[in-house]
Parts: sequence; C-alpha cells; structure tokens
Amino acid sequence: MRRDWLAIGSAAAAVLWLLSCEDSGAPARPAAEAGRPSAAAPAAPEASPASAAPVAPPTSAPAGAPAERPGDAAKGQPLYANLCSSCHGARGDGDGPLAEALSPHPAKHSDGRYMNALSDAHLFRVIKEGGPAVGKSPLMAPWASALRDDQIRDVIAYIRTLADPPYHPAA
Repeated sequence: MRRDWLAIGSAAAAVLWLLSCEDSGAPARPAAEAGRPSAAAPAAPEASPASAAPVAPPTSAPAGAPAERPGDAAKGQPLYANLCSSCHGARGDGDGPLAEALSPHPAKHSDGRYMNALSDAHLFRVIKEGGPAVGKSPLMAPWASALRDDQIRDVIAYIRTLADPPYHPAA
C-alpha cells in the first residue's frame, strides 16, 4: 500500500515538475490538454526487443509527396532535455531524478545493445502514442499532444547519439 502511495506521489510530482518547465523552451500543450496528466507522466523502460509487440510504421506521406526530412539531433537535444531527461536521465542512462520511484525503471537510451536493435518506426510510435501502444508500461506517456512528428524525429535522432556502442543505421 505504501509503495502505491509512493508511486502516486512520484507521478504527481512529475506532472507538477513538467508543468513548471513548460515555459523553459518545451513546446506548450494546448489549453484544452493542459490538465491532462498523460502528456506529463513519467516514462518507462522497454523489455527486450524480442518481446516487443509488432509495430506498424508511422503513417507515410501520400504518393508523390516530398519525403520527410530526417531527424536533427541538435534540435532534438533540447526537447529531450525538457521532456525526457526527468525519467531517462540527461545522458540517457535511465537515471533521471524521477527514475528511482518508477517501476519498471525507464529505458536506458545509452544501452546501444538494446536501443540499436529498435527501429526508428518503433521509437516513433513509443514517443507519439506511449508505452501501451507497443505493449509497454503505461508510465511512458504519449507525447503526440506536445510534439509534432518532425520534433519526434528530432528526438529520435538525438536518442541515437546516446547509444554505446554507437548506432549505425542499416544501409
């Protein structure tokens, strides 16, 4: 019972902390969604890639439309710092200030052996739709209301820079 209250208190603290950071460069949430805790809930780790549910790639552009621009890690870094580091840590080690109170603990984006096996489409879906969209923890909230698709691609590009061993996309 005490553990339940600790988890609830930690989640409430995370929401308050993230809401207080909105004017520090993080994208503002629409007023209609400002009270919705799901956009500010803590992130959770993922299990092994083998246990991940099949993931459909993000909706593609119609035929003849210009290709989406690749993610920009330099643009993704401040988004990651504002929205992800409280759980995943500044360097992606899963050691953010809220991580200890979360069960399961947040994913270690710096673990290249695990992260490098995940496709960009999988990461896109986790960030946009939240952990439950891929059979993971509901503590990993959907960020669709806070990030545009191009910003999600920027965050993914930055996450890829954290991997050790380094990420090398398939040719």
